[in-house]
Amino acid sequence: MRILTASAGSYPRIGEEPGQQRCRRAYAAFEVGAIAESTFHTVEDQVAADIVREQTESGLDVVTDGLVRWYDPVSHTGRKLAGVTINGLLRYFDNNFYVRQPVVRDRITRTSSIVAAEYRFAARKSPRPVKAVLTGPYTLARHSVIETPHYPDVAALTLAYADVLAVEMDELQAAGASHVQIDEPAIIRHPEDLPILAEALARVSAQKVNVELTLATFFGDVAPLLDELALLPVDVLALDLPASPTLAERLRRDPPQKRLALGIVDGRNTRMEDVPALARLVEPIAAAAREPLYVTSSCGLEYLPREHARRKLGILVGLRRALTGARA
Repeated sequence: MRILTASAGSYPRIGEEPGQQRCRRAYAAFEVGAIAESTFHTVEDQVAADIVREQTESGLDVVTDGLVRWYDPVSHTGRKLAGVTINGLLRYFDNNFYVRQPVVRDRITRTSSIVAAEYRFAARKSPRPVKAVLTGPYTLARHSVIETPHYPDVAALTLAYADVLAVEMDELQAAGASHVQIDEPAIIRHPEDLPILAEALARVSAQKVNVELTLATFFGDVAPLLDELALLPVDVLALDLPASPTLAERLRRDPPQKRLALGIVDGRNTRMEDVPALARLVEPIAAAAREPLYVTSSCGLEYLPREHARRKLGILVGLRRALTGARA
């Protein structure tokens, strides 16, 4: 069986060691005008490079830049679009975590790269494949305020965001990205909108050629939607197993005809998983699933302290080794 370890996206940019505090200090200085924007971005580059190195040294097969430059998963896209302003705070699902809410006041257009420039930087720093991550069009629309007649409802806004992300996908593909992940946690709470998501993803993926497109759902039980998700125009389904108590049995018995990324390590809990127990859970799924099977965390690791996140990476690599006998 072919099993690969992968980052699920975000990673803590601040750690317990003195050198891991520089992003926080630089942001505070930038906020009050004590340092220039270019100086702050230089610090972000340094932290992103450190996080890429931390993931590769841990033994991950597919890494990200840790989403270091993201203020949050929603406004990071909104800030790059004309026709959008950024408003107050909104709680992001059931986390103790808030996003700044985009307010759509006019037709939205992409004014600059959303993550393509970040991907290119990480790719230069990494000896392993780098995955680009985008917050999906439906989740963006669900977290936006609509104040324009151009988009009368969430469906119309979802498709407008999809058109913007399609341009981003083209740029990522031109930059050499072979892995792109679309995060769509909002769909679990609104399964009636799966047809909207399907049309949006078709627009995003229309021009892709050599890109493996992953759809990531998390922060909820995905088991009831598995059949519908398997029909979406993506290559890999990334699934949050800790939030889906019946999912493992379903995947053993009747896996979807898609490659899977098993979010087997809990990205919101500091408890460290037992590798032999995980191996017993994953082995029958791996035997039934399409190859390669990815093992990852249930969501990005930014919700954990840095040291705990690093240990979670070690658990993933240990799980791969236990299942395949391969060295890290």
